[in-house]
Amino acid sequence: MIKYLKTDPWLVIEEGFEAKHHRSSESIFSLGNGTFGQRACHEEKYSGPTLQGSYVAGVYYPDKTRVGWWKNGYPEYFAKVLNSTNWTGIDIQIDGEELDLAKLEVSEFRRVLNMKEGTLTRSFVVHLNESMIGFRDGGRSKQMKVEVTRFISMADYETAAIRYSLTPLNFSGEVTFSPYLDGDVKNHDSNYDEKFWIEVSKSVQEGEGVLVTRTKKTDFELAVAMNCVLEGARWQTSMDYSLVRSTATVKADKGKEIVFYKYIGLVSSLNYSPGVCAESAVKAAKRAKENGFEKMHAAHIAKWASIWDLADIRIDGDAEAQQGIRFNIFHLNQTYTGEDARLNIGPKGFTGEKYGGSTYWDTEAYCIPFYMATKDAQVARQLLVYRYNQLGKAIENAEKLGFENGAALYPMVTMNGEECHNEWEITFEEIHRNGAIAYAIYNYITYTGDKEYLAQYGWDVLLGIARFWSQRIHWSEDKQKYVMLGVTGPNEYENNVNNNWYTNYIAVWCMKYCGEVLEYIKKNHPSAYAEKAAKYHFEEEKEVARWKDIEAKMYYPTKEGTKIFLQQDGFLDKELRSAASLPSNQRPINQHWSWDRILRSCFIKQADVLQGLYFFEEHFDKQVLKENFDFYEPMTVHESSLSPCVHSILACSLGYDEKAYEMYLRTARLDLDDYNHEAHEGLHITSRAGTWMSVVQGFGGMRVYDGKLQFNARLPKQWKGFAFNILHNGKRVHVEVDANG
Repeated sequence: MIKYLKTDPWLVIEEGFEAKHHRSSESIFSLGNGTFGQRACHEEKYSGPTLQGSYVAGVYYPDKTRVGWWKNGYPEYFAKVLNSTNWTGIDIQIDGEELDLAKLEVSEFRRVLNMKEGTLTRSFVVHLNESMIGFRDGGRSKQMKVEVTRFISMADYETAAIRYSLTPLNFSGEVTFSPYLDGDVKNHDSNYDEKFWIEVSKSVQEGEGVLVTRTKKTDFELAVAMNCVLEGARWQTSMDYSLVRSTATVKADKGKEIVFYKYIGLVSSLNYSPGVCAESAVKAAKRAKENGFEKMHAAHIAKWASIWDLADIRIDGDAEAQQGIRFNIFHLNQTYTGEDARLNIGPKGFTGEKYGGSTYWDTEAYCIPFYMATKDAQVARQLLVYRYNQLGKAIENAEKLGFENGAALYPMVTMNGEECHNEWEITFEEIHRNGAIAYAIYNYITYTGDKEYLAQYGWDVLLGIARFWSQRIHWSEDKQKYVMLGVTGPNEYENNVNNNWYTNYIAVWCMKYCGEVLEYIKKNHPSAYAEKAAKYHFEEEKEVARWKDIEAKMYYPTKEGTKIFLQQDGFLDKELRSAASLPSNQRPINQHWSWDRILRSCFIKQADVLQGLYFFEEHFDKQVLKENFDFYEPMTVHESSLSPCVHSILACSLGYDEKAYEMYLRTARLDLDDYNHEAHEGLHITSRAGTWMSVVQGFGGMRVYDGKLQFNARLPKQWKGFAFNILHNGKRVHVEVDANG
C-alpha cells in the first residue's frame, strides 16, 4: 500500500506536494461527466513527470497491433481511447518568472476532490526568486498564493470551467495568464509513438479561441472552444500547429486577489456533423461564460446532489470505509451516465490510457448490478442494447476463428464490436466473456422483470452465444464426456488450460438459459419467434437437442472425495501453497516474477471457480461454497481489481466476517491506498462497481429470487451501522443496518 491521502467522509485530500505521488494524484483526482473527462494535471506548466490526459467518450483510434509474430485470427489493431486536446492549460508568469511546481519552492499545498460536489480544488503558496538567496536566507522571496477550482459540468455535458486566482502576499508586480488549447498531443500508450490527430481549423481572438482536430483513419472530429475572463487585462494572441493561445497581462497589487476564468465548450462528431462542430463548441463556451462560474457551479452541484440522493451509501464509525465507498460511487457516476447506447464503461474511464479505454466483460459481470439498482432501469438496459447492436460484429469475430451458422464470440476488448485485443491467450482463449454477457441479460431480467427485452433484443444475443458454445465444446471418447480445451479462465495466471470449471459451467448454463428464453418467446411472442427463427436459420429441434445433450454429459473436474471443483485439469499437480507464504518483496508477483513462473504456480489472480459460485450461488449448498472458498482463497493474490469484491461477498455468505471486511477494504481503497502500485496508470473504474456490490450484496445480503427482494444483512464489527438505497421495479427502497438488526 501507498498511503499519503487524508481520510474524510466526502473529500479526498492531499496535503503537501511530493512529485513522486503526482501521477497517482492525477488519476485519483480526475474529473468527468460521462461525455468527456480530464486527469487532474496542473493547469499551469509542470515540467516534472506527468500524464497530461484529456479523453472523450466514444472517440478512439485503431492503433496498429504490435506483436512479435502474427497469427491467423489476430486483430489488426488495438483500439485506444484518445488523449485529445488539452483544454485546461494556463501558463502563468509572475514578473517574468514561470510558475512551475517542479522548479519552485511550494508550501501549504492542498489538493481536494470534493466528491459531494464533483469539484477539484488546489491551493498553495509559491516562493519565487529562489535563485537569489531566497526565503531560506533572509525571507526575501516573493510569495504568491494560488487557488484553483475546476469542474466538468454534470448539468451541461458540453462545458467545463476553471477559476484560477492569484494573490501576491508580500509584493506587487505583473502577472501574465496564457490560456491555450493544445491539440498536438499523443497517447502515452501509443504502440509506435504515433500521433493520432490532425488539425482541421483554428481561430483565436482576445480571450477566445477554438481548435478543431480530426482523428486519422476513424475521422472523428473534436472541437474545443475557450472563452476567458480577466478584468483589466491587456490581451495578445498567437497560433501554432494545433495550438491557439490568448495571453493576458495585468498588474498585481500586494494583498489583492486576481481572478481568471476559463470556460470550455467541447463537442465531437458523435453528436454533431463535422461542419458544425466548431460553431457548436463556441456556442457552448459562450453559454458557459454567460451563465458565469457561480451559476454553472451551482447547477453542477445540484445535479450531483440528485445523484447522491439515491446512490449514496452511509457507513457509520469507519471513516476509511466511508471515504472508500463514496470514492467508488463518485467515479462510476462521472464515467457513465447511460445517456447514449453507443457508449460503455472503459476499465480506466477518463483517468488513464491502460487497457485502451475499451469495453471489457467487466461491464456485464460487475457494473450492471450497480446501474440497475442506482439508476432508472433504462440505464442498465442501454448497456445490454450496446451488445445487441454489436451482435453482427460478434458473429464476424467468431467466423474469423472458424465458427459457423451465426455463432457469436463477443470480443474481449472492443470499441465498435470488433475484437481488438492482441494477446493470444486472451483473444482466442478467454472466451468465458461470452458467458458474462448472457448472465448480464439474465441478471437484468431477474432484477427488473423487463421480459420485453428478451423478445426485442435478448434472445438474439443468447442464440449467438449458445451456438458458439455448442461448437466450441466437443466429445471426448476417452472421458465419454463433453470437454472444452485450450481456454483461459478468469484467473489469467493460467493460460491454455483444459476444462476450466468456470468456463465449462457457464457455457452449459448459457445453452440452458437460451432454451428457457426460447420457450418463453414461443409462448408469449410467437410472431417475434417466427421472425427471428427465420432470420437466424434456427433449426430448433436439432440445436436444442445438442444443447441438452451437452448439459447432460458435460465434464467438470473435481477433487475426489470432496466438493471442490478443480479450476482445470491438472490443477492438483501444482505445488499448492498459500499466498501468505510469499515474501512481501515479491508482491505483487506480476511485477516481480517471470510469466513462466507465474503460469507454473498455483497462485490465482482473481476469483475463478469462486466467480462461478458467486454468479450461481443458489445452485449450490453452503458446504460446497465453504469447501471451495477455503481451498482457493488462500492461494489468491488478488492482483486483479475484480477479485476482492467477489471474495468479500462470498465471505459474507459464509459468515467469515473478518475476511469479508478485509476484502471490502481492499476493493474500496484499492486506488486510494494503491494496493497494486498502479494508480499512476489510471483508476480501476469497473471494479468500483464491485465495491458497491460488496456493501449491498455482501454486508447487505441483497438477493432477488422470484422477482422479490431479500436481505440477509451482516454488520462488520468495525462499523456502527450502514445504510443504502436501491431502486427495484420503479420503487425506492431504503435499507439501514445497525447493531440492533
